[in-house]
Amino acid sequence: MSAIPISSAYASTFSYSARALCFFSARNNINRITLHRPVFCQFESKTEEALTRRCSPFLESSLLSGSGAVASDEWKAVPDIWRSSAEKYGDKVALVDPYHDPPSIMTYKQLEDAILDFAEGLRVIGVRPNEKLALFADNSCRWLVADQGMMACGAINVVRGSRSSIEELLQIYNHSESVALAVDNPEMFNRIAKVLYLKASIRFIILLWGEKSSLVSKGDKGVPVFTFTEVIHLGQESRRVLFNSLDNRKHYMYEAIKSDDIATLVYTSGTTGNPKGVMLTHQNLLHQIKNLGDIVPAEVGDRFLSMLPSWHAYERACEYFIFSCGVEQVYTTVRNLKDDLGLYQPHYLISVPLVYETLYNGIQKQISTSSFVRKLVALTFIRVSIRYMECKRIYEGKCLTKNQKPPSYLHSILDWLWARVMATILFPVHLLAKKLVYSKIHSAIGMSKAGISGGGSLSSHVDKFFEAIGVNVQNGYGLTETSPVIAARQLSCNVIGSVGHPIKHTEFKVIDSETDEVLPPGSKGILKVRGPQLMKGYYKNPSATNHVLDRDGWLNTGDIGWIVPHHSTGRSRNSSGVIVVEGRAKDTIVLSTGENVEPGELEEAAMRSSLIHQIVVIGQDKRRLGAVIVPNKEEVLKAARESSIIDSNSSDVSQEKVTSLIYKELRTWTSESPFQIGPILLVNDPFTIDNGLMTPTMKIRREKVVSQYGDQIENLYK
Repeated sequence: MSAIPISSAYASTFSYSARALCFFSARNNINRITLHRPVFCQFESKTEEALTRRCSPFLESSLLSGSGAVASDEWKAVPDIWRSSAEKYGDKVALVDPYHDPPSIMTYKQLEDAILDFAEGLRVIGVRPNEKLALFADNSCRWLVADQGMMACGAINVVRGSRSSIEELLQIYNHSESVALAVDNPEMFNRIAKVLYLKASIRFIILLWGEKSSLVSKGDKGVPVFTFTEVIHLGQESRRVLFNSLDNRKHYMYEAIKSDDIATLVYTSGTTGNPKGVMLTHQNLLHQIKNLGDIVPAEVGDRFLSMLPSWHAYERACEYFIFSCGVEQVYTTVRNLKDDLGLYQPHYLISVPLVYETLYNGIQKQISTSSFVRKLVALTFIRVSIRYMECKRIYEGKCLTKNQKPPSYLHSILDWLWARVMATILFPVHLLAKKLVYSKIHSAIGMSKAGISGGGSLSSHVDKFFEAIGVNVQNGYGLTETSPVIAARQLSCNVIGSVGHPIKHTEFKVIDSETDEVLPPGSKGILKVRGPQLMKGYYKNPSATNHVLDRDGWLNTGDIGWIVPHHSTGRSRNSSGVIVVEGRAKDTIVLSTGENVEPGELEEAAMRSSLIHQIVVIGQDKRRLGAVIVPNKEEVLKAARESSIIDSNSSDVSQEKVTSLIYKELRTWTSESPFQIGPILLVNDPFTIDNGLMTPTMKIRREKVVSQYGDQIENLYK
């Protein structure tokens, strides 16, 4: 086997690491290991300097305490959770990864060992504290080990998924000043290697899955490529050598990772072009780990199903949290989700609104294809159950209201009495429905405790449907900049239509967008948030940081919402303080998939068509984009005649034919966009200053257009 060069600017200090490399090379028939300053299996160095090792304070407390550094008996860094979990749940299964080769099942003790080995392997191949390591991969057990191994050795990981474009990955790699790359598999590596070799500086590459023999692009032969297993073996041997003798530890200065050290850079989809790198600290993420238990009361042995990208802040924080509780996580895929819900019967599913919408549509489709009698019975049961749950929310005081003045005591009593009577009448039918229909749905989808929805707003009809059939769905709210969860519905106060109460140590306020005045509960405005989970800032972008974070620590979420007023009586008496998010203050559209779309680019492209007079792209919290379009009537008529859709003497084009022509134009002019426009609403009246749909500076008032055509827009998505 040819030599594997390993870059290291401090190779002369690599006493125990050189030993590990020599053992590794002998085991794998590697002729020679080349360090930046060559050390070829020399177990002693004449000139050795103290090398700094940064360690997770609790995870590696044995090293820190024996070296005079400050160890800790509590969590100070994210990787500290693995020692606690290994001690509490050692032989319990932590994760199941059935769809990678090889399939993996790991206990908590095995997971801790793998993280320590990977962290040590990174130190062996020259990773220094605070260096940036790009981790471009999708969710798997090895992603988790690599992510935590990077953090545990004091490095900062820069995360992204395999579906991102080559240009985006290159921009993120270079902007973050990453020095090396861990990549999902040979297929992804082959796709991006040529560009990265030409336009980026790479010290080494790690393949999480697959073998080097599958690599097509050889690229720069001076850049070493390691497999995941090779890094683990390097770390195992180095740890063995390190712990065999106290003398081997004397070559190093030990220091603990601090809570306010940066743990990771997560790049958001920018509203004006390139993504911004969100700097999240260990303290930010530890806040989530320590407080999400109020939302998800996970217990030892609970099973979670994971399908979201692990690099996404929402999935990532939730994974860290649940592993601190001794649960079992099963990795699945979009293709296998339906089968795995039935096979594994998870207690919890953490996902985005799109998944719940897909489950809803699947159930509805199955009902619609049943026999007439079964269909009629099922739909009747569902309607009754929805009505029953509405009455139940009223008498339990879990409804929403913007009214600052509470209802009178007499009105509240009568309202409560009416809702209670109606619920009592409907309850027997609801109970029968649970036994005959809903129990079958439960056995097919699991989620016996709850489904957690985040990354976008959950559609009201989907929310109410799952409530009606007895599946708890808890909607949450957050941003990458907030690590991400800042509010979520609890099982004890699962108020439909809201995102729940702020989580611990988190403050909300609503301000007027023009005056910055703080608005009272019930008033709609811009949501601002403050708490220990707020990011350190945008990497190398102080102006963008100052734009969203003020001097008092308040972050402008860019979302429009309101806070439910406090009432001691009435339908909302137990809903006071919950947060309601109504949409984006800016133009950016967030789909139910969690994807951010800048509508201006699509609108600009579409306006190149002579058939389109005005257009507003829509789709907030929907599965796909749509548009409200004012056609250019003269050009539509001309195009219809030229296409022989109508006679040359005709002056009337049907709505269906106009829609067909517009769709053709949209496909032509927006074909280069990664997002395509789906359903469209054609309107006759142009957006003008006089009708209030344009500003005096001739800009379309997007929010007012969406509001004015709200009912028609909702019908587009049904």
